[in-house]
Amino acid sequence: MHEARGAFSEHEGEQEVMSKNIRVERHGSVEVVFLNRPDVLNALDRATLEELRDAFATVASEATARALVLTGEGRAFAAGADIAEMRSLDPVAAEAFSRLGHETFEALEALPIPTLAAVNGFALGGGCELALACDWIYASEKARFGQPEVALGLIPGFGGTGRLTRRVGVGWAKELILSGDPIKAPEALRIGLANRVYPPEELLERTLATAESAGAKGPVAVALAKRVIQQGQDSDIRTAHSLEQSGFGLVFGSRDHEEGMDAFLEKRDPSFKGD
Repeated sequence: MHEARGAFSEHEGEQEVMSKNIRVERHGSVEVVFLNRPDVLNALDRATLEELRDAFATVASEATARALVLTGEGRAFAAGADIAEMRSLDPVAAEAFSRLGHETFEALEALPIPTLAAVNGFALGGGCELALACDWIYASEKARFGQPEVALGLIPGFGGTGRLTRRVGVGWAKELILSGDPIKAPEALRIGLANRVYPPEELLERTLATAESAGAKGPVAVALAKRVIQQGQDSDIRTAHSLEQSGFGLVFGSRDHEEGMDAFLEKRDPSFKGD
């Protein structure tokens, strides 16, 4: 079980949904998704990717969660794609498997709420790529990050070449991907792969607290800001500024912006409704 599991489960309002390879819990307004194959270090096989994709689709369609936390049971976040399953793939099947991973991680990335990876241990290969699809990454002091695919004669297949480059820059992305060597949590923090590093026993509680704080902000504004950032990162600066101007104007059509400014002027906490 997760090292911080006891304290984490005491949070009010917890609800649990079990699937074969993942477990989904609701903690207040935060959806928490556990990868739950600790016997194989939460390796990502086709079934697990499909369960994750379905879970993200449910979060999007229900639109009741204000934030999402993704973590792993046992001593790994996810130690990569399932090598035993991949060994027999031919080129056509391998491309389909890669496409499934991309579809799943894009569904996570597209959620209009803050998404946080709580990397409790190994985040290698597909596991690192899964963490990269989250908005930001908090890591345990025991975490290890890496893209070791070249050591198996492979390349990253779930978005690592693109997302890692955007997160840490070309130089570090090339070192991690072309060498295949993993790095520890302090190095991940130093190069900007991880946002913060915590003792293992504090990781989940700290991540949940941040998720709750981010989720308490104006949902319309959060969704728009996230969309502008994601669209703007692949644009030239003038286009990025234009996207921001449009988003800034658009948010003034929400009731949440009225509530937020009224609450500020009246020196009270806002009560956002998400409209």
